[in-house]
Amino acid sequence: MKLNTNSNTYIIIYSTIMVVIVAFLLAFVSQTLKPMQDANVALDTEKQILNSLNLRGLSDEEAHATYEKIVAFDEAQNVYVCTLENGDVKYVLPLKGQGMWGGISCFLAIDSDKNTVYGAYFNHESETAGLGAEIKDNADWQAKFQGKKIFADGDDSKIALSVVKAVNNETTVDAVTGATVTSTAVSKMLQDQLAKYMDFLKN
Repeated sequence: MKLNTNSNTYIIIYSTIMVVIVAFLLAFVSQTLKPMQDANVALDTEKQILNSLNLRGLSDEEAHATYEKIVAFDEAQNVYVCTLENGDVKYVLPLKGQGMWGGISCFLAIDSDKNTVYGAYFNHESETAGLGAEIKDNADWQAKFQGKKIFADGDDSKIALSVVKAVNNETTVDAVTGATVTSTAVSKMLQDQLAKYMDFLKN
């Protein structure tokens, strides 16, 4: 019996079979590539942490080797404990917030005094190129955090580190030009997220 390829039954069966085959192939490819994707995500995180420690421009191999050598994760504190080659200990705090169009994040490296910023690396999901995206793309802006203080002099009861337009003192960094909303979001992230580390910072 000849198949009627124009019938509704044939079209439905054919479409169903094709959907099942495509779904299977996509699932297979996804599972096959997942270990590689996970490895790439882990490497990117390692490089971001090293960037916050002012160790930038490393190749993938150099970055992974350096990370393995100097970084240990304290799960109880949710802090990366980093011992530099000169023996200095730095702490890297992972921070997350909400930007203008999506999530923003930061790895903030601090000195062993738990008050002085050693370095910072910011990232974002979808901030505006040339404006809010500068928190990630502008290394010079990130460098402005170096030497800033988390607490104002003599007052460790509240987080003072912030991003403020046209203000630049011991605890503030000048906002990104033309990106007021993103800069405000970064400041809020610093305030809210660092407050969660208060016990660690004051210990």
